[in-house]
Amino acid sequence: MPMESVSPSIGWGVLHLLYRVDRERAEQDPGAAKRIVDAVASLEADGHHALVFAVLGHKADLGVMAYGPDLARLHAFQQELLVGPLVPDSSFVSLTELSEYSASEDDEEARLRSEEGLTDPLEIEARLVVWRERIEHYRENRLHPQLPRRKVIGFYPMSKRRQGEDNWYRLPFAARKELMAGHARIGRTYAGRVLQLITGSTGLDDWEWGVTLLTDDPVVLKDIVNEMRFDDVSARYGEFGPFYTGLVLEPRDALERVGLR
Repeated sequence: MPMESVSPSIGWGVLHLLYRVDRERAEQDPGAAKRIVDAVASLEADGHHALVFAVLGHKADLGVMAYGPDLARLHAFQQELLVGPLVPDSSFVSLTELSEYSASEDDEEARLRSEEGLTDPLEIEARLVVWRERIEHYRENRLHPQLPRRKVIGFYPMSKRRQGEDNWYRLPFAARKELMAGHARIGRTYAGRVLQLITGSTGLDDWEWGVTLLTDDPVVLKDIVNEMRFDDVSARYGEFGPFYTGLVLEPRDALERVGLR
């Protein structure tokens, strides 16, 4: 019996699933790879998305990032992957979201006046029209991402620190917004070199956010995380979980890499 759809009122559900391959079971199940490939194809035919990657290092063998509008459909996909030689190693549940610290239209108008010295209301409004179009595109990509194919994926969970004087949640909102604006400026310097998707997991998993990075150059993964760690948002208030890095491949190629044919 099909499960009733469970769709977030804002954004999409996101699953990061990490597996180990049971080599003995894989040898006894020559059809496993095809079933997994078919499961991915079926998920995507239902309006959802999946990135499959071979994990570098020994934290896991195979990773799948599945995301889309229906949590029930994502759960069904998760169960389909269990019928075979994939042994669950780790997972992370989150939702796509908009940042509460994003610049508002009032912020942008104030910036145009203070930084660019604009005073003509007509000129300001013309610039705001362009800003509204850009921010709408940005928000759509945050909530309903269409992730481009890149060669390398990096993923890690994180939370904001709550200890002593370094308690993020005791800071006034204005102070937090100013800190996050500086953090975001660093991220924007990597535009075109890395795609960043921040998903929210507060109340859904053990950490508060998941960070997914996609790039063609693994050096960029190291550089962006290293540079951001010197910013107060990370250096003073950030707590980080395990990092996973993988090679994004077509599902069949990723499965062959980890010994499933």
